[in-house]
Amino acid sequence: MNAKVDLFLRKAKKWQEEMTLLRRIILDCGLTEEIKWMHPCYTLNNNNIVLIHGFKDYCALLFHKGALLKDAENILVQQTENVQSARQIRFTNLQEVVDLEATIKAYIYEAIEVEKAGLQVKLKKTSEFNMPEEFQKKLDEYPDLKTAFEALTPGRQRGYLLHFAQPKQSKTRESRIEKSIPHIFEGKGLNDLK
Repeated sequence: MNAKVDLFLRKAKKWQEEMTLLRRIILDCGLTEEIKWMHPCYTLNNNNIVLIHGFKDYCALLFHKGALLKDAENILVQQTENVQSARQIRFTNLQEVVDLEATIKAYIYEAIEVEKAGLQVKLKKTSEFNMPEEFQKKLDEYPDLKTAFEALTPGRQRGYLLHFAQPKQSKTRESRIEKSIPHIFEGKGLNDLK
């Protein structure tokens, strides 16, 4: 047990009981407990297996390679359409965690086997993401912007492409692009700005 997780759970304003029980269930499966991304994360040989996190309407167990799990009970949720690998089991009360304990353990053990087998989720390449017309125009217009964008990590590139493509109106897409250009030149991704 990691003292930082004790502190995380003590400070939790919501889902404290649910997350405490999830912690016990996960630890019963022999994983190493850490804090990553400010949440309890459970690893096998330094590889992420599962993470506990809480939201307004639910708390969740996030399987980092959940897309590779069989999901025999059909309980895994893709958080958003853009999440490629991770899947969640969501809980809205303690009884749901209690009722699903055996299933949760089975999913964790399957996730451990996926990791031991070295399986990887086949991620879409950055080139497969939608390139908003407004951003393509900027890249064509300013070769140094194109160079700076291509120097970003693939994850940062995808983050910007998703962010730019989201608005329905061209004016809003253009505004997002303009606001992001200085950050692209700094080599920063959207998550680096928070």
